[in-house]
Amino acid sequence: MPIRRTAPMTPIIALKKPAVEIAHILQKHIEDYKRQYRHGPEHQKIVSSLLSCRTAKLGGRVDRCDTCGSLRIAYHSCRNRHCPKCQHMPRERWLAKRKEEILPVNYFHVVFTLPHELNAVILNHKKLMLNCLFAAAAQTLLRFGKNEMSGTPGF
Repeated sequence: MPIRRTAPMTPIIALKKPAVEIAHILQKHIEDYKRQYRHGPEHQKIVSSLLSCRTAKLGGRVDRCDTCGSLRIAYHSCRNRHCPKCQHMPRERWLAKRKEEILPVNYFHVVFTLPHELNAVILNHKKLMLNCLFAAAAQTLLRFGKNEMSGTPGF
């Protein structure tokens, strides 16, 4: 790694690291997971990114303080949208924007589930099956909103 010269470094206030990181869990359990579950190429790419994030595998840089000569290594991020390390600030900005959009009304969280027996069908026909699920869920919510609540849900 090339060494960059920087202005005098102030002591870094150590950020409190989580006791356990996703990468640690993946390192420990990914092989068991792969043996038990289907692991498609999208998942493989995500796992690879999460395991590589902010490690020497992705490269980095070394900064040297002009005053004291101390070195600081900074490894590159994976920038994967699933990565909790990389996406912390973008996630916080996104949440702040969503909070601004919230109307002063009651909200309800509704979950529609499918029988586990359909998992293989859904996995092999994702677009078709999920479109069917969303259409059925929307129809149910619209009917319920009209009949039970005398209104129209917004979604």
